[in-house]
Amino acid sequence: MRLRALHLMLAALLLVPASAVAAGPQPGTPEYLQRDTQNMADAYGRNTQQQLGNPAYLKALQTEHGEVWLNQLAQQAATPTRLAITPGNVFPGWNGGNPLRRGWSGRRGLSVPVAYTNRYGALIRGTVFAPLPGARDPYMGRRLKRPYPGVVITTGSVQGSERMYWWLAQDLAERGYVVLTYDVQGQGTSETLPHENDQVNAVPFCNPFAEPAAGEDFGCPGVPAQQDSNFVYGTQDALSFFLSRPKRPYPNRNAGDTQVNPFNPFWRLFNRTRDRRTTTPGRTRRVAIIGHSLGASAVSFVQGVDPSVETVVALDKLHGEGAGGIPGPQGIKPVVPALAVQSEYGFNVQPYWMQHGSSIQPKPGAPNEAPDPRREEATGFDSWRAAGVDSMLVVPRASTHLEFTDIAFVLPASRYGQALTSVYVQRWLNRYLKHRRSRLLAPSFRYLEPVDVGRWEPIELNRADLLSFYFCSGYSLGGRSSTDIAGVGGC
Repeated sequence: MRLRALHLMLAALLLVPASAVAAGPQPGTPEYLQRDTQNMADAYGRNTQQQLGNPAYLKALQTEHGEVWLNQLAQQAATPTRLAITPGNVFPGWNGGNPLRRGWSGRRGLSVPVAYTNRYGALIRGTVFAPLPGARDPYMGRRLKRPYPGVVITTGSVQGSERMYWWLAQDLAERGYVVLTYDVQGQGTSETLPHENDQVNAVPFCNPFAEPAAGEDFGCPGVPAQQDSNFVYGTQDALSFFLSRPKRPYPNRNAGDTQVNPFNPFWRLFNRTRDRRTTTPGRTRRVAIIGHSLGASAVSFVQGVDPSVETVVALDKLHGEGAGGIPGPQGIKPVVPALAVQSEYGFNVQPYWMQHGSSIQPKPGAPNEAPDPRREEATGFDSWRAAGVDSMLVVPRASTHLEFTDIAFVLPASRYGQALTSVYVQRWLNRYLKHRRSRLLAPSFRYLEPVDVGRWEPIELNRADLLSFYFCSGYSLGGRSSTDIAGVGGC
């Protein structure tokens, strides 16, 4: 009897659609409310577990952030005509990043600060990263061979700074990439005002009453920082600087006597030859662009107009034609393979019945109605899939818009969202920039994360536990596709 009952139960399960099994409890039930409450608590996991819960983090924080702040003050004092009027240049800790990564340069990779002027003459500060000479891949153990593919990372808006994204730059450099991070004009340590006077270029100048240039919102170019053009043009100028070399130096408009880099100091390490295995005809360089938030919308646009780019990664969110009502540059055309990593929540965490609309602009719904599981597909993933260009959408569980920025004790972020993002980015670039086999659809991953200054330890990431159960994650790769790799149902 027991055996027959077991057979009947298995048969019943086989008759139930997989999506129904995966869907879990129904909206409005106590079980659903309990799961949602836990999800909201998990959205603060980085704050409670990795930061407040780690004494090593608190100890390193005092040293690293204090030192960074003092260095910024000295840097600003040395360039009094290049003022960065930003919170990141004034408040200690704003540009600190993860203090547990202190001492990375020289131990696990190389990093060099750089400075150049953008198309408006404003001083842009950044950092280039590369593998150590003779380094081995920390995951595979094989020796890394130069020259390496390149990556340019554009920050998010609302005063995001480059050090908030060093976690990704360092992870990529360790695996064999040359990476540039930079502060957009008017953010972090980059200059706020342009230098438009070609005769007196040492002094900031613009005409605030002039007619705005194409793509600009105001007559003073690059001011304020919070506008699409700063991130689109910022990405394009950063690409130009990254690709510069002694024979083709970067123009550095109106730099005057300010110390700037005439070209990328790691230009010898960058592999600038086109790979014949590339899946994107016409691309001329082995470089990827990555952007977060407003930077994500910028790289979504730039990939379609700059032939230097072979692939793109958008961190909340990838933009496409009619991207779910989310503002962004017009005329985005899917051209190169794109990875989209998108969050469940925006800057704040809300219960599920508030998760209608978009993560950035949530709207209330009925308590017995689940959020639209295809909400995140309708941004840029659908556009890429419809265009037949390889793409992947990943929605980490309990993730927020701040997953992708390292900020101490400020705003919510989940425990594993950043780690999962790094793994997918590493594997995506391995496939579409190095053109090697990469297990993007593996059920589990290993990630090396810093747990103390100078100490990294592996953690296991199980896909089934770490992808959203509210919103679809999917892929469209080489003719194979799925819109529900997390088993959400309704995708």
